[in-house]
Amino acid sequence: MSGDGLARGRDLWTTGWPWLQLAMLALLCLFVYRGALGGGFLSDDVIVIVENPLVNDPSPRNLLAMWDPSGPVIHAGGGNYAPVHLLLTTLERQLFGDQVMAYHVVNVLVHALNAVLLAAALIASGIGSAGALMGGLLFAVHPANVEAVAWIFQLKTNVALAFSLGALLLLPRRPLLATVLFALGLLTKASALFVLPMAAALAWGRRGAADRPPISWRWIGVWALVFLVYAVPAFGAFERYGAAEGGAYPDRGVQLRSVAAIGARYLAMAASSYGVSAFQQPAAAHSWLDPWWLAALFVGGLLIGRTAATLRHGSDEAAWWIAALAGFAPISQIFPFKYPVADRYLYFILPGLIGGALFALRGLGARLGGSRVLATRAAPRWLPIGALALGAALALVFGVRSEARARLWRNPTLVFLDAARNYPDGVPARILGARRAAQMGDVDGVLAALRAAREKGYDRFMELTEDPALQPVLHAPAFVAFIREMAGEHIERFGDRPGLTQGQHHLLAHAYLLRDDPRNAALAFAEAIRAPGPQQEILASELAGLLAQHPELRALVAGGEGQ
Repeated sequence: MSGDGLARGRDLWTTGWPWLQLAMLALLCLFVYRGALGGGFLSDDVIVIVENPLVNDPSPRNLLAMWDPSGPVIHAGGGNYAPVHLLLTTLERQLFGDQVMAYHVVNVLVHALNAVLLAAALIASGIGSAGALMGGLLFAVHPANVEAVAWIFQLKTNVALAFSLGALLLLPRRPLLATVLFALGLLTKASALFVLPMAAALAWGRRGAADRPPISWRWIGVWALVFLVYAVPAFGAFERYGAAEGGAYPDRGVQLRSVAAIGARYLAMAASSYGVSAFQQPAAAHSWLDPWWLAALFVGGLLIGRTAATLRHGSDEAAWWIAALAGFAPISQIFPFKYPVADRYLYFILPGLIGGALFALRGLGARLGGSRVLATRAAPRWLPIGALALGAALALVFGVRSEARARLWRNPTLVFLDAARNYPDGVPARILGARRAAQMGDVDGVLAALRAAREKGYDRFMELTEDPALQPVLHAPAFVAFIREMAGEHIERFGDRPGLTQGQHHLLAHAYLLRDDPRNAALAFAEAIRAPGPQQEILASELAGLLAQHPELRALVAGGEGQ
């Protein structure tokens, strides 16, 4: 693309076009996601929003507690240190209460903003306005993004990407403000880290370039320091919460193949939406002949080679491929954790893949017939028209599928059924199977399904005791024994672990109660009350009830004896 053409594209972008595009994409996204707008709080929404005392009581004490990485913020964030997410959720809770449509609309509007920011970042890298707009459109309607947008508590995913792309756009000319946005992105969701290696690759490629604004290495170093400061409490919180446990592989070979296979699954999902599903649980790549692993060897080799070549030539294209790789790295299972694949994880990978693909198409067009397609009008007319027509067709297919998938998120049962249909051996399918067996009074069937779910990492024993569908077997001796067994496993994991959160002490107390151990339950309640957090009143009430049944424990609790 010529310097004059690039300047004209940037001038157009800075004289009002972004606002028009934002309005258009916001309307489009609201139409596509209209089926989810009336959906209620689902799954983790209940924990993070509805039942979260921090969010529901914005007192100075609770607002400060959100920044304490050793406090209740860990439990409220599912093991993630994300105080900015909790602050934003608190603001939403105070503004919207139980009006769920407002939460959904905010998610959709932030998602539309991300599509505009992505298009702006593509133009800043040299992609023409038409190609950049198509990239933003494909991101806006991609079916894999439905989970991140339609699930209320995933506000963190949408906002973190907005902070990241904003930081990237501002870095060349407003580095201090860009650094603030980068820090806010990390404090919203750790996946915002992807933009750091991308910025470093841009700085490397632009050294000495006259047609693109340079990026200072000094500010790249500042970003790295910001991440290191953030990483200490973030990794500590993740470890204390125990979120990584249960995701281990039998050996390094299986882990290596699984990492590559997961990458291939995301590439297929990004290119075609194949494999999109709620609560994904694909099998590990146990065999050297696993097709996903073999596909990863071929496609991964091509992408690595392309990245190296474009990085060597100083092209911004390399930065986009590196962004995709950096978005994949935290969820690649290099550090195993439960439930390794999810549609929402693609949200930070997809921008890099879209940018890299547009650059690759531009290079292909140049080789086929002339100037750079998608960046100038000087190329043969059929090339840009054909490329844009194919992009529009793909966007239409994506939009239709996203509209259908958005309707699933209005009801938790529909989400569970989608997961069960796509993964008949996964946890949702097993839980549904246990519920069906319970309605027929089939205790053996219930236990078989729940044991299979436990092998997949399911450990929420309290949910089983509170599930209305399981009430017919709640007092069956075999079911009671199974719940006691799960409670015992929880005690083995957390009973002697230091630094537990208030919520973890609370759950541990209930595990002891299920094991008929009132002594340790009382001590766990007392530890929970002493731990920082907003649940003191609930805990004090439950402890008082326990002590009323076992008055002999009053002296033990008062004396603070160890377990």
